[in-house]
Amino acid sequence: MAKENNVTEFVLLGLTENPKMQEIIFAVFLLIYLFSMVGNVLILITVTVSPLRNSPMYFFLAHLSFIDACYSSVSTPKLITYSLHGKKTILFNECTTQIFGEHFFGGVEIILLTVMAYDCYVAICKPLHYATIMNWRVCSLLVGVSWAGGFLHATIQILFILPLPFCGPNIIDHFMCDLNPLLKLACTDTHTLGFFVAANSGFICLLNFLLLMVSYVAILFSLKTHSVEGRQKALSTCASHITVVILFFVPCVFVYMRPATTLSIDKAIAVFYTMITPMLNPLIYTLRNAQVKNAIRNSFGRKILSGDK
Repeated sequence: MAKENNVTEFVLLGLTENPKMQEIIFAVFLLIYLFSMVGNVLILITVTVSPLRNSPMYFFLAHLSFIDACYSSVSTPKLITYSLHGKKTILFNECTTQIFGEHFFGGVEIILLTVMAYDCYVAICKPLHYATIMNWRVCSLLVGVSWAGGFLHATIQILFILPLPFCGPNIIDHFMCDLNPLLKLACTDTHTLGFFVAANSGFICLLNFLLLMVSYVAILFSLKTHSVEGRQKALSTCASHITVVILFFVPCVFVYMRPATTLSIDKAIAVFYTMITPMLNPLIYTLRNAQVKNAIRNSFGRKILSGDK
């Protein structure tokens, strides 16, 4: 006899069950979310209204900022809201929607970071052909592939989850819905399914990580023929991207490239790649990039001065 799916909602235990910590969690993550949104929207607007929009590198950066703003909005608002309530419940459909959003925007970001590494490779290794190779048709196609790849990845993950029966218990020891905690609650053997879920997430992480490594190895080899000044400029161009890649890929690889099990450290790691990294990305790209800082000053400085007049 098939087991019925009689679970209509899940209870999220959150980051902690200590009532005294809830106000601290509310204040801290509200600030993180606001900083993330302001920083990413600032870069998005700056690139859109400034001459930087004509550069493929900043075209991709604007898309990355938009994705980070969306990605941090999937689970952070719920965490902030739940920190003020005693019972943290989420409907089954909301739970699956949250999982889809996490893997959709996460998948898009992974592929887009690989695209940005390719852009960096072409700029350094083939500077004379850069404008021809990275034309607007190619740039638009690469961004489209990123969105399509993220959508395909998220759809596959949801198709794994939807047929599963959930007949209780319905308590998720996490602050958000995610695949591994949800598989643990299914009223059926999910060992084989867990392997396919990990393989899907692991494949997109590993493939893009390998492509990133190939790009940067090729860049390092090509720098042998550059002058000292040229090497410093090239490394400065790619340093921000390498930092972002490490901050995003290392936690994702740890969580998703392993059998479908839950560990106590998973919550802290999930906080890092869903909230901290999207907040840090604008800082990394602006602090190390004089062009972005100048564009922000020029764009918003003019508006402030014109407003005073």
